[in-house]
Amino acid sequence: MQERVILVDRLDREIGTEEKLKAHHEGKLHRAFSIFIFNAKGELLLQKRAETKYHSGGLWTNTCCSHPRLGEAYHDAARRRLNEEMGFDCELTELFSFIYYIKLENNLFEHELDHVFVGRYNRQPIPNPDEVDDWKWMNIDTLKRDIGENSNHYTHWFKLILNRALKEYEEVVSSQNKT
Repeated sequence: MQERVILVDRLDREIGTEEKLKAHHEGKLHRAFSIFIFNAKGELLLQKRAETKYHSGGLWTNTCCSHPRLGEAYHDAARRRLNEEMGFDCELTELFSFIYYIKLENNLFEHELDHVFVGRYNRQPIPNPDEVDDWKWMNIDTLKRDIGENSNHYTHWFKLILNRALKEYEEVVSSQNKT
């Protein structure tokens, strides 16, 4: 069965579905989500995408990314996919959404309305080897320095999202500490 993505307009209104690879070849705007998981030390859980992925294989990225299924809420999809890719579940908070458009290798495009989620987890993941080649917890300062020195080792969308996700996550943590 071919995986389909939900096509949307710029206001996130559904306008149809498309086979996932075709949508990425044609650069059609579709729903997506990105997840950032932090531990108690403030480190971010990164995954190295499997080399066999249809794009961006072998690159480091945020904890998990994917697409909701038709009729599936973003939050439910994010938790489902986190478990499928990284082998665990945790509470997630949605931070923001945004639209981006990037040309990738193999004449593919990422044109996504991306909802960004954060969560906390303090154990080791059990990644799906079909999805993930490697993983690590990484200190944010070390991560930023490595992205500056080795930008080509990281996915495009991760580099786009990182600073805003960190800023908004800090605001969430700060407001939780005040209550």
